[in-house]
Amino acid sequence: MSLKGKTLFITGASRGIGQAIAEKAAVDGANIIIAAKTAEPHPKLAGTIYTAAKAVEAAGGQALPLVVDVRDEMQVAAAVAEAAKAFGGIDILVNNASAISLTNTEATSMKRFDLMNQINYRGTFLVTQQCLSHLKNAENPHVLTLSPPLNMDPNWFKGHVAYTISKYNMSLAMMGMAAEFSDAGIAFNCLWPKTTIATAAIAGQVGGDELAKVSRLPAIMADAAYQIFAQPAKSFSGHFLIDEDVLRGAGVNDFTAYQVDPSLEVEQLFPDLFL
Repeated sequence: MSLKGKTLFITGASRGIGQAIAEKAAVDGANIIIAAKTAEPHPKLAGTIYTAAKAVEAAGGQALPLVVDVRDEMQVAAAVAEAAKAFGGIDILVNNASAISLTNTEATSMKRFDLMNQINYRGTFLVTQQCLSHLKNAENPHVLTLSPPLNMDPNWFKGHVAYTISKYNMSLAMMGMAAEFSDAGIAFNCLWPKTTIATAAIAGQVGGDELAKVSRLPAIMADAAYQIFAQPAKSFSGHFLIDEDVLRGAGVNDFTAYQVDPSLEVEQLFPDLFL
């Protein structure tokens, strides 16, 4: 399987998991639309759409960096149209953009509540909706959303109700669309990490450097996504997938290289939410 000549529209691809997926596909010679808000360097977060574009091109792909706020319908529509015009269509959509706030109900401001729901759920729905006409014309179209399996254990709600619901809504959207567009041959799947992933969100907003040390690198999500894109879209849809399980299915048994600290035992890694 190769993604050579395939066009991937990836939201939030200026850093972290989104950029890792972009670079993985770029090795094959894929076309990557880097759709994210960060055009100017952020004081606390490394990476812009332009630095990500350079990394994609260095890996062997073609890059189209576009300033896109997934909350803005006009921006999303314009970006999708520009992407399709530049590369002749869209083969794969990755809904990676997301906002997180692990705050309890009383500590969650409505501004933060709206941000999470507008980016996570509404943004996923909007970008997917805008890409559908192009995906219907693709040879093996995939929509991959980075959201968790639907685990109704109250434990995953009680500490951060707003965040959990916003992420579960992403998963619900994929489940529904998988059924709605089954005849169109478009795959809708969700991917979630078994352990925490060392991204800026983890280090800066959740657990700092200490949590990052017991996490895995974004590359594990990128490699798992790559395996998913290889699947026949018509028969591989509606799944809630875990990165490690996907790679074990592809024959990977040693995950040490994915660890931030390779000296740690698997049991010392921090499990991600919702599992």
